[in-house]
This record gives sequence, structure tokens and C-alpha cells, in this order.
Amino acid sequence: MKGKPVVFMIVKVQTEEVESCREPAVVEVIPRPFAPMTLADQIREIWMSKV
Repeated sequence: MKGKPVVFMIVKVQTEEVESCREPAVVEVIPRPFAPMTLADQIREIWMSKV
């Protein structure tokens, strides 16, 4: 996935587990539970600010 931005949605939110998801292409990690009604806005904000 070289050169493609990635956002992970994960269940585990311990710091070491979140950090293990981080790779150069990973721009954000969204932990669960998340608010489904605001998820699109959250992803749009990530896209606009980090990609």
C-alpha cells in the first residue's frame, strides 16, 4: 500500500497496541467505540488535515 494513506479502526486502545498499527502510511487510528453519527465527519477531518 505504498503511497496510500491508511486509517485504522481498532477495538484495542492500549497505547502499545495503537502504536503497533503505526506505519508510514497510517495517518490515524480511530478506537472503538466510535460515534457512528459523527464518523464521516471525523474521517473527513482526518483527510483534510493529514492527507
